[in-house]
Amino acid sequence: MTVWGIIQDFLVSLFSFDQAHPLLFTQFYFWAFFALVFAFFSLFHSKILLRNAYLFAVSLFFYYKTSGLFLILLLFVVIYNFFAAKWLHTRKTDQAKKAVMILSVAVDLSTLIYFKYAYFLTDLVNNLFGTSFAVYDVFAALGNIMAGSEVFRVDSIFLPVGISFFTFQAISYIVDARRGRISPVGNFLDFGFYLSFFPQLVAGPIVRASEFIPQLHKPYNLSRRWFGMAIFWIMNGMVKKLVLSDYIAVNLCDRVFENPLMYSGFENLSALFCYSLQVYADFSGYTDIATGVAMLMGFYLPKNFNSPYKAKNAGAFWKRWHMTLSNWLKDYVYIPLGGNRNATPGTWICIVGFALVAVFLSGSIWVGFAALLIFAVVGGFYLFKPDARKKITTNINSLNTMLLGGLWHGASWNFVIWGGLNGIGMIIYKFWKKWNPVSRYAVISAVVLGLWLLRIYAPAPVWNLFFVWALITWFGAGIALIANHFHPKAADAPDGPVATAWAVFQTFVFITFTRLFFRSGSNLDPAEANETAWNTARNMVHQIGSSWDLSLIPDMVVQHAPVLILFVLGMIIHWLPERFKRRYRIAFARLPLVLMVLAVFAIIVFFYQFITADLQSFIYFQF
Repeated sequence: MTVWGIIQDFLVSLFSFDQAHPLLFTQFYFWAFFALVFAFFSLFHSKILLRNAYLFAVSLFFYYKTSGLFLILLLFVVIYNFFAAKWLHTRKTDQAKKAVMILSVAVDLSTLIYFKYAYFLTDLVNNLFGTSFAVYDVFAALGNIMAGSEVFRVDSIFLPVGISFFTFQAISYIVDARRGRISPVGNFLDFGFYLSFFPQLVAGPIVRASEFIPQLHKPYNLSRRWFGMAIFWIMNGMVKKLVLSDYIAVNLCDRVFENPLMYSGFENLSALFCYSLQVYADFSGYTDIATGVAMLMGFYLPKNFNSPYKAKNAGAFWKRWHMTLSNWLKDYVYIPLGGNRNATPGTWICIVGFALVAVFLSGSIWVGFAALLIFAVVGGFYLFKPDARKKITTNINSLNTMLLGGLWHGASWNFVIWGGLNGIGMIIYKFWKKWNPVSRYAVISAVVLGLWLLRIYAPAPVWNLFFVWALITWFGAGIALIANHFHPKAADAPDGPVATAWAVFQTFVFITFTRLFFRSGSNLDPAEANETAWNTARNMVHQIGSSWDLSLIPDMVVQHAPVLILFVLGMIIHWLPERFKRRYRIAFARLPLVLMVLAVFAIIVFFYQFITADLQSFIYFQF
């Protein structure tokens, strides 16, 4: 091949989209791309308008290399919301502003719903009404008309990478403009840059306009210390992704979740716990890299994780995990539903809608009876105990928020179940923490007895799982009861190290088991997600809850030793005190440049040993 031919092939590969190989932070190609971007950026970083326009263009190119023609969709969201905010700002009355906001949010949500939930809604309608509708890609059909031939498939709809993130940013921008928290951005290039900034475009964090737009007009400033900190975050994220997440996924989690029945209960349980570390290392690793890349260009992204597995209850977990999404849901879902103040029509529409759909889809009279009983009890308290109404509506609003948050993560009922379990866990803890040790012990004793009877008269692996977990909780409640007997004031004292460790352990186990439904719904074709995900979850519960051959466990530990050792080390590092982590971050940032280069080289050599044959996409790309 001639030199010109080689150059042509390189240019074609450079400017073409390859769906099988999207642009990933973990690819050498991305870092070559970023080095080129940063080199040109350094030429005019002091010229603010030119800098922002340049980075907007770079971000569009990055999204094209990640998602191909879906770049058109991103441009539509940018253009529409830019002019919608200006239109809203020109309205004179509050009602007119509200109407524009509602229309704009409806357009953004319709875009998200069409591309992300078409299969989910079609499947729901078909199951409820016995119809046989199929998805139809209207935009592919229009493309075929324009091309004059069948270029695009119309019988399937692909999910654009990052659509949930940039549509949620657009919604927050419009709503905040309506609330008067921000003024509409005057320059289209500035707004386009905000909505498409490439480090956080496809997997977050979700950046508010009030946090980012003021940075667009500040002069570039990168101190020596912040440069070192940016390099630290990039290296930290790469190690999390390649050493922890990808290695654990390829060597255990993916294999077990692919076919749970081929593996023992111990291996299924190990894969489930390892997945908790995998998904954290994957997502927080992406965030770390995005944070470091943005810092090198003088921009600062909001914190998205705060050692979530240190949380002592489910509510605290969601204040530490994917914090930008949790805050978004609080401000734009929970509070509009009524928050902790009252109930709104949306409160009842959401909870009744979810309940009715669950009953119809289950096809079980027992599920319907249970739902009716719960509604009767809650309704009775709501009608006849006015002092309890505020607590009831607060908890329902929390549950609705978690159900919708689960649905945000994926168009599958498994994600709704996962969100619902988190919501129920938060509600149960609110009651649990208000009970005294005697009441806690009495309640958990009754639960243990009930599960023991179910294991005898209605044996099933799921009851074994619940029984073991209830027994562990019962043991902890018993210790607390004894401690309270000898030290009555201990119940009102701050938690000591033992109580804190116990609470963290219980929360981690709870969050891990809810992840069974999260992982089962991931990495699946939307057309088959519901059925396949449910079967995977059911098979894993069967394996974990069935009898174990304990004599085989030592051999299994040896067989999976590298993964299990990584899991233990990863959790130890995660649970290190924050002040200790801050010290080694600062120590790295202060290293002389020569030593920093050597350290980076050593880290690259280290994580290169863990790179798999086929680089794994970031899990949250699919959301």
